Amino acid sequence: MAVKIRLQRHGKKNAAFFHVVVADGRAPRDGKFIEKIGVYNPQTNPATIDIDADAALQWLLKGAQPTDTCRAILSYKGVMFKRHLAEGVRKGAVTEEQAQQRFDQWMAQKESKISGKRDSLKAERKSQYEARMKAETAVKEAKAAQIAAKATASVSNTASAVASTAGTSATASFETGSDTSTATDVLPHLNNIDVTQTELQYYGAGCSAKVQIQKM
Repeated sequence: MAVKIRLQRHGKKNAAFFHVVVADGRAPRDGKFIEKIGVYNPQTNPATIDIDADAALQWLLKGAQPTDTCRAILSYKGVMFKRHLAEGVRKGAVTEEQAQQRFDQWMAQKESKISGKRDSLKAERKSQYEARMKAETAVKEAKAAQIAAKATASVSNTASAVASTAGTSATASFETGSDTSTATDVLPHLNNIDVTQTELQYYGAGCSAKVQIQKM
């Protein structure tokens, strides 16, 4: 029986995650499996991988064949390197302590790389957020300045209209002759003329006086 280490799909459309399973090579992809040894979620960045390294190593030593994707996952988590060291111990090339020391050193370097990638992604997301907020602030300030300019122009126009109306009212008041002078006051130079009758006729906003006089 050909035993394979492969992925079994779960999750919704466009949001899939996978179980890493050991299954018969003749079984359907999402069918029965022998053992589940991990979870792989490619939706995160970096991808989330949770593997039982010891169980995976035991299946590899028993002859289980991983698919290409599972081989990459196991290599990423150090399982393939651990199998390589186990073969070296079995052949006597290295001791158990040396193999464990090499594996710990490799894992420390790997974790450092992963941590550096996470930090760079976090810094990139932060810079993108700051740039987006800066652009939004600039747009808001420009809009506020535009509204303020319109409000200032409206106030200026209103003030001009009020001033113009006040000037027109003053001129009209002067032209209507609110002064109640008599004909004698209006015509002070006619000393030898006796005013016997005065008729005042008003037309609209203006005032016209018609004076009928008779000589003595």
